[in-house]
Amino acid sequence: MTMTVNRRVLPSISALAAFEAAARTQSFTEAAEEVGLTQGAVSRQIASLESFLGVRLFDRDRQRVYLTKDGRSYAAEVRPALHRIGTASLRLMVSKDGAGIINLASLPTFGTRWLIPRLPDFFASHPDVSVNLNTRVEPFDFAETDIDAAIHFGHDNWPGTVATRLMGEEIIPVCSADFLKSQAIAQPADLLHLPLLHQRTRPSAWLDWFHAQGIRVDRVPGMRFEQFAMVAQAASAGMGIAILPRFLVADELSSGRLVPLYSSGIRMETAYYFVYPEWNSEVPAILAFRDWLTTEMNAFETELAQWPPLEGRLDHDSH
Repeated sequence: MTMTVNRRVLPSISALAAFEAAARTQSFTEAAEEVGLTQGAVSRQIASLESFLGVRLFDRDRQRVYLTKDGRSYAAEVRPALHRIGTASLRLMVSKDGAGIINLASLPTFGTRWLIPRLPDFFASHPDVSVNLNTRVEPFDFAETDIDAAIHFGHDNWPGTVATRLMGEEIIPVCSADFLKSQAIAQPADLLHLPLLHQRTRPSAWLDWFHAQGIRVDRVPGMRFEQFAMVAQAASAGMGIAILPRFLVADELSSGRLVPLYSSGIRMETAYYFVYPEWNSEVPAILAFRDWLTTEMNAFETELAQWPPLEGRLDHDSH
């Protein structure tokens, strides 16, 4: 069934753009600078929009403006709609078929170590699609960015998005061989007295690992880093023990720059997801990338299951 548009209830785009800017900045002056109009013109645009809708969108108080309840509700609907119009227009301007560009947000280390080496395969089968890579480590509001989709680690609870689960994760404690030789570790609880390295987006990783060993602790102090690559480098430099996804430090493990303390890690409850806003649910390039990514991840999980067991340096001391 084709949805028709009642043009009699459509305000002008210029009025909506002025309203959205004023709603976001809470200032007609700043909105005027953003949309390239005078303050008076923005005020008239919004007054016209209020008259058209028959509701007051802002309360005025001398030099300040405040969104009304109706204004807040309307802004929440208008912002993603304008974003969709802008994104669709840009796609048509830069792509022949209007669906050949994906602005993708990826986790930094995952992007550089896992995704980018595999992207040539995607481009080989989809030569008409371009992927622009950005880095994001936490969920964000798609309506306030030009990002079309994201690779996210966490739970399936990102509001307003469609999420496809890609893969789980096994984390293991690792450090440099020299650091390990300099420490007396007889049991997992001894790690609590050593410098432990944390990754900011996995704040509970060490807690989860200790709990899995039957060690009840409320907090695990230690240095925190923004990205996995930084944590891996710090551990390789002998700064302490890190807890990291095995598949992201495979190169360090195979080269010996990092050594595993134990032969098994723990599976995280969280997982990797491919997410995109609901309004992108029918964009061909995004759906093609989702399907390719899912296939690649499934094949990689099969490969992971065939990796040789880790040789934990402390297993013989922990029994």
